[in-house]
Amino acid sequence: MHYHLIGICGTAMGSLAGMLQARGHRVAGSDENVYPPMSTMLAELGIEVMRGYKPEHLTPAPDCVVVGNALSRGNAEVEETLNRKLHYRSQAEVVKEEFIRGRRSLVVAGTHGKTTTTSIATWVMEVAGLNPSFLVGGVVQNFGKSFRVTESDYFIIEGDEYDTAYFDKGAKFMHYLPEVAVVNNIEFDHADIYANLDAVKLAFRRFMNLVPANGRLVAGWDDANVRDVVGAMGSRLHTQLETFGTCDDAKWQARDVDFSGELTRFRVLREGKEWGEFEMPLIGEFNVRNTLAVVVAADAWNVERAAIREALATFKSVQRRMQVKGAASGVTVIDDFAHHPTAVRETLQALRAKYKQGRLVAVFEPRSATSRLAVFQKEYVAAFGSADYVVVATVFDREKGSIYGRLLNTDELVAEINHAGTRAFCLDGADAIVAHLAPELRPGDTVAVMSNGGFGGLHDKLLGALRTRDGEAQAHHKN
Repeated sequence: MHYHLIGICGTAMGSLAGMLQARGHRVAGSDENVYPPMSTMLAELGIEVMRGYKPEHLTPAPDCVVVGNALSRGNAEVEETLNRKLHYRSQAEVVKEEFIRGRRSLVVAGTHGKTTTTSIATWVMEVAGLNPSFLVGGVVQNFGKSFRVTESDYFIIEGDEYDTAYFDKGAKFMHYLPEVAVVNNIEFDHADIYANLDAVKLAFRRFMNLVPANGRLVAGWDDANVRDVVGAMGSRLHTQLETFGTCDDAKWQARDVDFSGELTRFRVLREGKEWGEFEMPLIGEFNVRNTLAVVVAADAWNVERAAIREALATFKSVQRRMQVKGAASGVTVIDDFAHHPTAVRETLQALRAKYKQGRLVAVFEPRSATSRLAVFQKEYVAAFGSADYVVVATVFDREKGSIYGRLLNTDELVAEINHAGTRAFCLDGADAIVAHLAPELRPGDTVAVMSNGGFGGLHDKLLGALRTRDGEAQAHHKN
């Protein structure tokens, strides 16, 4: 078939393009924003990317037009598709029909930890010999890619609760036919499409209702909202429930967690009985929970404990998840995708536990639809509690953010953080932040840069400024 993807450079759309090509289809697409890393990946695959949205891009007519969820009515190619009555689908629909239907599907959902948990699962199932196909919202470093297509019966996918397309406002994960569904946690997020927490809970309840009787629902029992949703379903939950967490009433429990060594170690209990001991390179209690969810899912697919143990010890994490971007002048610069206050808090707590020497400097960009809004202003004050020094960028794309509600007041936020006893500043953009921070940083400091976007290349600019500062200091010393 000939597929044309409108918005092909989005993370999910670009990965779908590569998957369709791997299946032997002819694939092309268009986008206004053509930039790395997705543009580079598509170029390496030899997939044609047309710049801009133009009706002529749909001539000759493709067999199927895939409409990205960032597109809406008024887009030139969307209008051409409708006027000519071309066959069109969403990205999630195509994934379901081309890659999941008829296979055994593991879907990882939840407000936080989806990408990491899905990545761990792909590596565990790979080491176990299941040879899974997968689609993840980040680069899985054990594979060096975000997707893979195999001929096996197993498919692993990150289940996003964001909406599917302009013509399908339901969550993407409703299309993924879960045999095993993981729900790590549930919080209010995506304020651009969900009115409140109850609306988010409803979406997850509908997702849980898709799991068949011979499948598993793997539920994060440390999370009160997950408990509420499962409890509200009652007898309408027609599948096998597996609860996990650090709490005493979870069926699967992580115990004796030890972060003191190079690897994190913990024991797993099942119904109060010893089940296994594991170690992994990830830090933070939230990653212990993410990993425990995978242990439960792997057991549902009869994976041997020895394979789970080997996979966890050799897991290489995910790009943009507490990823060390580099070090200069004795300063370590970390890149992380955190943007929701819970993710910010847990990321900083984990980094504080690992990097005990020197200061922990938090640099945050309010960029996601929810983080641009004032809805979590008080929560952000507490979220930065583990940091010694905080820099908050001004709200990204203020005009777009304001259509969803009152914007986050970054001046008020830094004032409240200062009042709580931590030095905090609000600065406008990456260049201003680098100019402010570079002279302030000293050997032993760790800088955690948190954004769900590129943040104006701040990581590399900061490392460059530190190296320049070092060079100038050495030249001055020689003179």
